[in-house]
Amino acid sequence: MRLIKPVVLGLALGSTMTIAGECVKPEAPTMPDGASASMEDMLNGQKAVKTFQSANMDYMKCLEEKFTAAEAAGLTGSDEEKKAAKSTYDKAIEAYNSAVSKEEEVAGQFNTQIREYKAANPS
Repeated sequence: MRLIKPVVLGLALGSTMTIAGECVKPEAPTMPDGASASMEDMLNGQKAVKTFQSANMDYMKCLEEKFTAAEAAGLTGSDEEKKAAKSTYDKAIEAYNSAVSKEEEVAGQFNTQIREYKAANPS
């Protein structure tokens, strides 16, 4: 039990740099311009969005591990350790929520470009 506690506490006391260093935030893909894109451009855009979504899911899983460890570490230890764990927890939750929002934004942007593609290329 003594070996586990320092590991959990070490995770909880990690800085924002540790969170960012261990959990890799993916870059949002560049969207094709649906009004002028070819079908191939749109398919490549779809692949890029799916790749982003997969990487973002991995990022969110990593953040979930961070805030879960921080939450557990915040239940024990000194007041200073609890404060550090709370800070780590809050930062990981904020990053997680931001990742969810970014995924929704990327999906919305791509759907807009699909509508523009369909408008520019009626069947």
